[in-house]
Amino acid sequence: MHPFLAKLLADKAKKEKKSEVLSNYILAREFAKFRLRVRRIVAAVALLAFGVSAAAFGLLGFLLPNHFVDGGAVGVAMLSAQVSGLDFSVLLVVISIPFIILGYRTIGLQFAIRASIGIVALALAVEFIDIPIITEDKLLVAVFGGFFLGLGTGMTMRAGGVIDGTEIMALQLSKKLGVTVGDVILIINIIIFSIAAWLLSLEIALYSTLTYLAAGRTVDFILEGIEEYTGVTIISPKSEDIRLMITEKLRRGVTIYKGKRGFGSHGHRQAEIDIVYTVITRLEINRLSAEIEQIDPEAFIVMQSVKDTRGGMIKKRAHKH
Repeated sequence: MHPFLAKLLADKAKKEKKSEVLSNYILAREFAKFRLRVRRIVAAVALLAFGVSAAAFGLLGFLLPNHFVDGGAVGVAMLSAQVSGLDFSVLLVVISIPFIILGYRTIGLQFAIRASIGIVALALAVEFIDIPIITEDKLLVAVFGGFFLGLGTGMTMRAGGVIDGTEIMALQLSKKLGVTVGDVILIINIIIFSIAAWLLSLEIALYSTLTYLAAGRTVDFILEGIEEYTGVTIISPKSEDIRLMITEKLRRGVTIYKGKRGFGSHGHRQAEIDIVYTVITRLEINRLSAEIEQIDPEAFIVMQSVKDTRGGMIKKRAHKH
């Protein structure tokens, strides 16, 4: 065979083999992406099912039979059902429609679909699941009814949906009024509980406020976890000693920022300085502060709440030899 023809055939065979390897790589990569999507969908469905079940248990076993109300859209539906005598499930869906539309316009179609599924699932669960009254003690009803309702709300939010769309409206109003989302939610709930005190009774309104507080704290616990993280920024000329203390003694990860002093207790200063940043749990704040004080009592420390962390390294693990 002619040498040129032999080389041409060899190059073609190499390209075909390379193409085959590339095709297998693309296939494996797409399959891994598909498997990840399936896992996320299954996890979201499981969280949503658990959240709806917990919220329905709190409503049927505690709140609705004892004529309590909660904050937000669910509270409006509960209050409307008691005043008008209409079905709670129907009112919940009807009252939530404007919030779903608002969520579609501000967040997106996927969120609106998940919110619709969560709200409709809760309405169906309340309508068709038979759960006996757990207790009629008002304090227990307020605490545990709020706990299970907050548990359901938190789990549903972890699944990417909602069963109460008040936060969506609060987000929009906060942008227009120039106040925080928490302030808007607080104002909305004050209005709801004031109406409940007028239409029902002051005692029910007070117990319902306790229900709302229990539910809100449970939602925070579910979303943030028992280890509420705190970001700590430390500015000190002894930044290297502080870094070693955090990594070796507290066994936490750190990030070093390059900074420059501006103005402080000694007036204007332009010296460069390393800024230490770390993320710890709220249970470790006192220990970290005490350790920093031993190294540099005049260190400038700034702490801020961290809702969630992803990637990186929070806690340093011991190396295995």
